[in-house]
Amino acid sequence: MATLKPYLQLTRPANLLTALADIAAGMAIAGFLFIESTYFFLLLSTLGLYGGGVVLNDVFDAELDAIERPERPIPSGKVPRNQAALMGVILLFLGVLFAFAYSQVSGIISLVIALLVVLYDRYAKHSSFFGPLVMGMCRGGNLLLGISAVPESFARFGWVIIVPILYIGAITLISQDEVHGGKRKTLYLAGFFYGIVHTVQLYVAYRQGNFLFTLPLVGVHAWLVGKPLFAAIQNPVGPMIGKAVKAGVLSLIVMNAAWCLAFGYWPLAILVLILLPLSIQLARIFAVT
Repeated sequence: MATLKPYLQLTRPANLLTALADIAAGMAIAGFLFIESTYFFLLLSTLGLYGGGVVLNDVFDAELDAIERPERPIPSGKVPRNQAALMGVILLFLGVLFAFAYSQVSGIISLVIALLVVLYDRYAKHSSFFGPLVMGMCRGGNLLLGISAVPESFARFGWVIIVPILYIGAITLISQDEVHGGKRKTLYLAGFFYGIVHTVQLYVAYRQGNFLFTLPLVGVHAWLVGKPLFAAIQNPVGPMIGKAVKAGVLSLIVMNAAWCLAFGYWPLAILVLILLPLSIQLARIFAVT
């Protein structure tokens, strides 16, 4: 286990569960009936895509991490950089392969996600504008991958991918100042994006006739992300910003559970919420950011 732990750390296990929650939320939005078991291909796909993406992120950041985060698996020498690169590529390939195993539409979406992942890891993350945008598009694509379980639903609900794009864009904005501290205006902008996300979710829940069921969970999510964000605004130093980023990532599970409730899938919402304590426990063992 001691030998495997650095490799597992590269995949951000706590974050992987949030990717599974994306797929569940997408299926709820699409009105998937869960009468076939092949949807497991989509779950396996997102694990590969997300895992491959974060592994390659550390591969491309190896020189910077050697200065700022020397304890990470690659700069510490626990995982050779070439092995990590191969691992990341294989995981991305498997992610695309599993998606095509479900359907051609899902496969094409996964291929776009994989390309966006590489674009972010290699180039876009160095831009204060394109970094949050491309990262948000990756997460929006992941929600769309779940919606692809019922492709006919694209025309009606495909637009909701703007929500994870805004949400992850906000987290990425915050995370750019995680090491050296940040500016309050960036944190305020992130809070504004969070507000849009919650408003849209409640609007959709109202349109679906599930407003009262969804409101408490959206409120919980707003508290989970808002409390550490407010603390970071009061004191915008690296550790406080790091806590706001971690809360934003892990709380994705709650946001996805709210999507399930908004579309009347309360048993699925419960299953998604069960992922939260598991993710929190994993976050105590493995780094989230």
